[in-house]
Amino acid sequence: MTDVLSLPDTKQLPGADLEEASLAERDLRGVNLAGARLTGADLSRAVLTGASLEGANLLGCLLVGANLRATLMGANLMQADLTEADLRGANLRGANLMRSRLNQATLAGSFLSGANLIGANLQGADLRSADLRGANLSGANLHGANLMQADLQGAQFTEANLEEANLQGASLAGANFAGANLLCADLENTPLEGANWIGACLTGTVKDKET
Repeated sequence: MTDVLSLPDTKQLPGADLEEASLAERDLRGVNLAGARLTGADLSRAVLTGASLEGANLLGCLLVGANLRATLMGANLMQADLTEADLRGANLRGANLMRSRLNQATLAGSFLSGANLIGANLQGADLRSADLRGANLSGANLHGANLMQADLQGAQFTEANLEEANLQGASLAGANFAGANLLCADLENTPLEGANWIGACLTGTVKDKET
């Protein structure tokens, strides 16, 4: 495969074939990779600030510690490893993050409305003020995640693990927490009305202690 990143214009690479490419620690700021094929590529600690990865295929991609403050709308990140990645303010609307690893990732202020996060690992992730409206987090692991002031309206948390998660001030109207584990979660100043709590474990939550 031709090394497209060695070509003169490395800022415009829409639809490029970079399957299993080794791009660890590369400076890819502002690069247009919309619709690119990056299946199995290694982008660990790469800098993609301001890059466009809209509709790109990053299936199984290695993105550990990468700076992804970029556009990833509709991208396929299924089973990708985004451990400790920086996704602050990233556009992930409608992205597929099914079974991806996002533990300790920073997603504060990110846009994840309509995203597929089924079975994703978000343990210890920072999701403060994130937009997760209509996102599907069924079966996801959010143990110790910070969801303070996040917009979770209409989101699906069926059978999700939210043990010790921080949901202070989050918007939960229309959210589905059926069968979810919220053991010792922080629900202080969080209106619970309008959400589905059937079968959810709310033992030891901050609101539980206050009543």
